[in-house]
Amino acid sequence: MARKTKSSRRPITLITGASAGIGEALAHVFAREGHDLVLVARRGGKLKALAASIEKAGRGKPVILPLDLAKPGAADRIAKVLATKNLEAQFVVNNAGFGLFGRAGELSRDKQLAMIDLNVRSLTDLSLFFIDSIAKHRGGILNAASIVSFLPGPGMAMYYATKHFVLSLTESLHQELKPRGIRVTALCPGPVRTEFQKEAGLSDDALPSVLTVSAQDVAEQAYRGLMAGKARVIPGVLNKLLTQVYRIMPRSLFARITDVSQNRRMARHGGRPAKGS
Repeated sequence: MARKTKSSRRPITLITGASAGIGEALAHVFAREGHDLVLVARRGGKLKALAASIEKAGRGKPVILPLDLAKPGAADRIAKVLATKNLEAQFVVNNAGFGLFGRAGELSRDKQLAMIDLNVRSLTDLSLFFIDSIAKHRGGILNAASIVSFLPGPGMAMYYATKHFVLSLTESLHQELKPRGIRVTALCPGPVRTEFQKEAGLSDDALPSVLTVSAQDVAEQAYRGLMAGKARVIPGVLNKLLTQVYRIMPRSLFARITDVSQNRRMARHGGRPAKGS
């Protein structure tokens, strides 16, 4: 449960990318554990439905904030809303992000740069912006990385690169902010069946079922790991084992294996890269 401290402002948990998938599941878990929520995503209708569902369960009504985090100044706009409502961040959950499937040289350059804006720049901004209030409330930061953070990724090169950045940044902040009483955790899920795959241009058979973990299980493990102060959370036993294999085998070999696998998927799309939104 969120710890209450002596402050003129009420501490809240800020969750981005909360309108579906893992973000939606995280919202339900944090609400169940007694956190007051501010939910951020582009789709206002989805946020309203989620807030209503949480309120109906008797958890308190979250504040919703429809916002495109890829645009500059998003953190400042969030901070202004919090200030007007006499709120301040105790926990920040950076879950917003998207991917694109296809060869980097053939995908839209603008969309790939937009991916960097959301997956990297926005996440970094929000990770840094609220450090003082998080420290005051002895809270934490949960950043959505991925199991692909450990790998090179031909066929989804920019997405893999952004998640590698998230993991590296989060592990560094975990160490740097620990003396201030801030927990910082990287969430590194394997395959999860959510809207992400459709937006990335991946077909339904793109996810190996043996590695797939439900969004609810991912959210439960993420919450427990963050509260325990873990640097990483990797849901699923096989996914954990895979990250150990990645450490042993040459990265060049994994790059070739991934390239072959992605080329097969692209062949099923008629040899054209699939476009994400």
